[in-house]
Amino acid sequence: MKTSPLKVSKQKLSPLAAKRKAAADLAMAKTPYRRAAKAEAQRKKRKNPILSKGNDWDHKDRKYKSPAQNRGNNGKGTKSESGNQARYMKNISY
Repeated sequence: MKTSPLKVSKQKLSPLAAKRKAAADLAMAKTPYRRAAKAEAQRKKRKNPILSKGNDWDHKDRKYKSPAQNRGNNGKGTKSESGNQARYMKNISY
């Protein structure tokens, strides 16, 4: 019997790989785009807590979506978006 495909398991990484991944993830989270996007999402959530409950702010479509709909570029994956973050920076209000 197969397990559910929805079950999320932790990546099995060696200690060195886990340390490198943690450093890479932190570096990505601290990029100017990611910091601005997080700040924008927090501002939107504070402004309208009822609409935001259980939803994520979609920075590209500029509206709240369920977490399932806000992943993977609307079913097309994120490979085509790689390196294109600067395009969305102009839409973020500071």
